Amino acid sequence: MIVWINGAFGAGKTSAARELVDLIPNSAVYDPEIIGGALRHLLPQKRLAEVTDYQDLPMWRRMVVDAAAAMLAEVGGVLVVPMTLLRQEYRDEIFGGLAARRIAVHHVVLTPDETILRTRIGGREEQADDPGGNERIRQWAYDHIEPYRAALGGWLATDAHAVDNSRLTPAQTARTIAEAVRTGAAGACGIVQTPEPTGETLAAGVLLFDEQDRVLLVDPTYKPGWEFPGGVVERGEPPARAGMREVAEEIGLELDAVPRLLLVDWEPPRPPGFGGLRLLFDGGRLTAAQARGVLLPGAELRGWRFVTEDEASGMLPPARYERLRWALRARERGTVLNLEAGVPVG
Repeated sequence: MIVWINGAFGAGKTSAARELVDLIPNSAVYDPEIIGGALRHLLPQKRLAEVTDYQDLPMWRRMVVDAAAAMLAEVGGVLVVPMTLLRQEYRDEIFGGLAARRIAVHHVVLTPDETILRTRIGGREEQADDPGGNERIRQWAYDHIEPYRAALGGWLATDAHAVDNSRLTPAQTARTIAEAVRTGAAGACGIVQTPEPTGETLAAGVLLFDEQDRVLLVDPTYKPGWEFPGGVVERGEPPARAGMREVAEEIGLELDAVPRLLLVDWEPPRPPGFGGLRLLFDGGRLTAAQARGVLLPGAELRGWRFVTEDEASGMLPPARYERLRWALRARERGTVLNLEAGVPVG
């Protein structure tokens, strides 16, 4: 189990975490910031120069999950994680990776008043050997107040249990968090526990359209970016039927007919992923009444919407968008396309 303490830089996460391990038996502090520091020594400077924050490195997000799983396998118990996460797609990737390893995450966010937060940031002293270090750290923290406020006003407010520690000591904050976890007020995040693949997979997606020919996309809670309804084909299952099953499970719609194949795309292995075949089917056009009947019955998805092709380009990861783009061309031409890594062949 993990207790993830989120919040702005300077909110008191680390101080609260140190107190919390004294209240939760068999617990330890796990600080992913140490991994970020290690990457500065592991990666070429050219790669580091491409990002302004180590959280933007996919390698960091993977290592956060892998190291947490390794620590729990080694020492067991509970990990207390004091780490700021302000981008929802990073939360999805990390928490989804933990869920895939059957690791429950209790998400808490500290919400001190901004005046108190700025006072705490102004009083931080950490770089005694570097005269300019403290000022750089303080400015970094000040610069991230606005992104924190934006996250707290949106996804973070609904995802995490809020603790206002404006007038609490670190020990009082820790006791409040411990009580919230104990009572279930800060319950485990409801993320689908999708086992990680151990080899190549076959996946089937279904494109559904509204009366304006916009395509339906869904927003998974367990990975970044939007997606088409669909999922991995189970052993012995026909791919088109798998797509129909996934549509019913994910958005509550029972398709009347087996959908028509639009394309087959070979996804190359990109460690840690294994790649495999990705099929897209045409599920047809939904009536207004059918669209009103779309449901999100499980914890796997947080939302859905109909979008144009142009809108999809800013919502789907590049590989998925290329797959959609060619699927739409196949639908227009009434044909089936064979793709390798998103490029038509043959």
